[in-house]
Amino acid sequence: MLTCIIRYHIDPAKKAQFEQYARNWGQAIPRCGADLVGYYAPHEGSSTLAYGIYNVDSLAEYEAYRTRLAADPLGRENYEFAQKGRFLLREDRTWLKLVSLPHGDG
Repeated sequence: MLTCIIRYHIDPAKKAQFEQYARNWGQAIPRCGADLVGYYAPHEGSSTLAYGIYNVDSLAEYEAYRTRLAADPLGRENYEFAQKGRFLLREDRTWLKLVSLPHGDG
């Protein structure tokens, strides 16, 4: 299993738009086949950093998931919402794999 962590730099004046964007992904991402851990908006400290975290079984499964997401009506709508709203200033993806037991296991 691989975990994708997306670090967003957002416009702090458009936090509400990012939150709507995150709620939309909360519906579309699981429907398209990824295991969504969640989206996180700024609360305390930095007002510009936000995160999205989800799991996929492999990079091949990620590619299939991205194809399904691009074809999903809400997925397409959300991409367009982000482009028009210009609240995402930067987006970086990091791929990690779990190398220890999950918290509470073992």
